[in-house]
Amino acid sequence: MEHQPPNSGWERDLIEKVALAAITEQTRARRWGIAFKSLLFIYLFAIFGVTIYPKMGNHHTSKGENHTAIINLVGQISEDKDANADSIIEGLRDAVEDKHTKGIILHANSPGGSPVQSAYVYDEIRRIKKEHPTLPIYTVVSDMCASGCYYIASASDKIFVNSASLVGSIGVLMDGFGFVDVMQKLGVERRLLTAGSHKAMLDPFTPRKENETIYMQNLLNQVHQQFISAVRTGRGTRLKESPDMFSGLVWSGEEAVKIGLVDDFATQHEIAKNIIGAEDEVNFTPQEHLFDRLAGRLGASFGHALSSFLQPVSLR
Repeated sequence: MEHQPPNSGWERDLIEKVALAAITEQTRARRWGIAFKSLLFIYLFAIFGVTIYPKMGNHHTSKGENHTAIINLVGQISEDKDANADSIIEGLRDAVEDKHTKGIILHANSPGGSPVQSAYVYDEIRRIKKEHPTLPIYTVVSDMCASGCYYIASASDKIFVNSASLVGSIGVLMDGFGFVDVMQKLGVERRLLTAGSHKAMLDPFTPRKENETIYMQNLLNQVHQQFISAVRTGRGTRLKESPDMFSGLVWSGEEAVKIGLVDDFATQHEIAKNIIGAEDEVNFTPQEHLFDRLAGRLGASFGHALSSFLQPVSLR
């Protein structure tokens, strides 16, 4: 009989257990891999579905009945924000094209923002009023309608507020920071190369130049005059002008009625029911697709970081 080493059975058992454990671990890893890929596929499929389905998430669903169209003018007015000209104008045009729309209400709650975006919407409202003179367009303010928001609102037929609403701020600003003294104290040298004597105008790390400051102030004054002209055109003889009216001050809704910046006190529902005569309210504000929102926010965050030192001209 062949002699067996005393420990050969123990070693064989150990090898079998190690091999079995390795196989089990591989099986578990394979299952986790399949599960992860399945979840990733479902996630991508969901995004794809939201992206290709037109108007998905939009509020407006016409029931074939007369209604009041609501367009939201909420938040900062900027090309990369929810309150941007393209979105608001799209909502306005959709509302106008719906034959059951008996009137439009701009639901306003904004501190203002881009003068360019504001002017685009202002001009669109004026165009709609010219082409559809019997279709009323009203603005109803909740908390605030300041600066660029008021720029837009002044194009509507009437503006309604709450007595505690904040209205006005007819002015223009451009803000930034200067770090010249900080750089000197830290011993940091600014190395800046430009082609064009004013290419680095108002650079925050170099001393401010008097001629460039005057130049930029003139630009702000021009935009301010454009703002004032738009308000005068939209509000007409209802304005009770004073030296402070276009100074950038804000007023309560109660005071704004007295000086003609707005027309009266009313809620959105009251306007729809009692003035427009269509109690059913349908929101025509376009809603951004999920995929666009994710992609847009990612790209915008990088852009904001680059522009954080010097903010653009703003109506706020």
